[in-house]
Amino acid sequence: MTSLFSTIYHRPAAWLLLAGACCALSACEQEEGKLDGPAPAASFTVQLNTAQYPVVATFTSTSQNGFLYQWDFGDGSSLESRETVTHTYTRPGTYTVKLAVAGRGGTSFVPQTVTIPTACSNAAFGVLAACSGSGSTSWTFSDQAGAIKRLSASGAVLSSSAAPLPACQADDQFSFTNNFSYAYDAAGGTYAGGACGTARNSNGAFVFRPNGNLGQIVLQGRGAFIGLPDSVSNKTYDILEATATRLRLQGTNPDGTKTEVTLMPQLSAIDRAKQLLTGGSSRTWVLDNTQPAAIVVGPDDANPTTYYPGGAAGSLPACQADDEFTFTTANQYTYNALAETLVAGGAGCSAPRSGTSAFTFGAATGAGIAQFELTSPTAFIGVTDAANRIYRILSIDNTHMVLRVGPPSGAVVHTMKLRVK
Repeated sequence: MTSLFSTIYHRPAAWLLLAGACCALSACEQEEGKLDGPAPAASFTVQLNTAQYPVVATFTSTSQNGFLYQWDFGDGSSLESRETVTHTYTRPGTYTVKLAVAGRGGTSFVPQTVTIPTACSNAAFGVLAACSGSGSTSWTFSDQAGAIKRLSASGAVLSSSAAPLPACQADDQFSFTNNFSYAYDAAGGTYAGGACGTARNSNGAFVFRPNGNLGQIVLQGRGAFIGLPDSVSNKTYDILEATATRLRLQGTNPDGTKTEVTLMPQLSAIDRAKQLLTGGSSRTWVLDNTQPAAIVVGPDDANPTTYYPGGAAGSLPACQADDEFTFTTANQYTYNALAETLVAGGAGCSAPRSGTSAFTFGAATGAGIAQFELTSPTAFIGVTDAANRIYRILSIDNTHMVLRVGPPSGAVVHTMKLRVK
C-alpha cells in the first residue's frame, strides 16, 4: 500500500483529495481544488535514551498548522502517525528521519539526521555479543566446580555446584547477538527443581545497561532466564566478569539471596569432546560393566559386532572391569590396572600393566566426533590386542562414552562402552 509520506512527498497533487475530505468533515468552505488554511511547517525534536541499549529515541513534532503526521525512522521499520512517537534502534549508525505533516493549507516535509551510538564501545558488551567478530556468541556453563553458586545477601557462599553438572544442564546454551536478541537452547531438557525436566527453550530480546563497572543484562519475555529457571528477580543480571574465555553473571533472587553463574564460550564439537573426556581438568573412566555388550568386536565400522556381539551386563572379568583410564587437559593418559590386567590371547588376568602415555587429539578419521592417539607403544584402553592406538570417540557426554579402536576398514575394530568413575 502506498504510504502517506510517499503520497505527500512524491505526489503533492494527491493531497488535494485528502485535504478536501478533511475540510468537508470540519464543515469548512472551500473552492474546488483549493485548500483553506495556513500552510503547515514541519519540524521536530529528538531525544535519545542511552542509559540502556538498544537505544530508544523519542521524536516530538514541533510543527505548526498541522494535524496529520507521518514518521519514517530511516531503518526500514513501519511508519508511525502520532504527534509524539518512540522508536527503538537495534543497530548503531546514522539514520535520516523524515516527518511529513499535513494541514488545511497543504503539506510540509522535513528530514533530520540522527546518530545512534553503539554499545560495542563497552568492553563487557563487546565480549558478550562478539562485537569484533561474528556479532553473535553462544555460552555454556563452565566445566569447573562452582559454575552455579547461591550467595547470601552479603555475598557469603551458601551452596556451590560440583563438577560435572547434570548432563541436561551442562549442555545448555545461552546466545546473545549485537542486535540484542537472546536465545536459550536446552538441548533436550532443562534442569529445574533438582531434576532434569521438559526443555524450556526460549527466544527473545535483551536490554544492556552500561551502568556500574561492566553493566547489566535484562532479559525480555516471559520465562526467560540464564542458569536457573526463573530464579532472578526482574530477569536482571549484573556482569561481574567478561573475557574471551569467561562470563560471570549475578542476579538477586526474590528472597534476597543471589545466584551467580559462570559461563564459557560454546566449544566446537571436537573441543567439546575433549572437554568431556578430561572433565575440563582430569577425568577417570572405567568400562561400563553395568551395560550389556560393554565390548564388541567386528571387522570394520560397517560390521562392528560380527566377530563378537558382546556379553550380558556384568559379564566382564573383574580384573578388566576395575581398570581405570584417566585423561587430562595436558594430553596425559594414565592407566591404572589396580591388581591385574586382562591380557588377550588366553593369558587371562595377569600382572598389572599400569602406565602413562601422552596423547594427541583431533578430528576423527571415519566414524566419530573426534579421536585421540596414544603415543606410547605399550599403551592401551580396555583391550590389549587392539589393531592400533587410535581411539575414536563415537559418542560422549558428562557420564558416558563410546570408544572405537582400529581403522574404519580392513582390520579389526573394538567398540567399548565407558562411564565416568
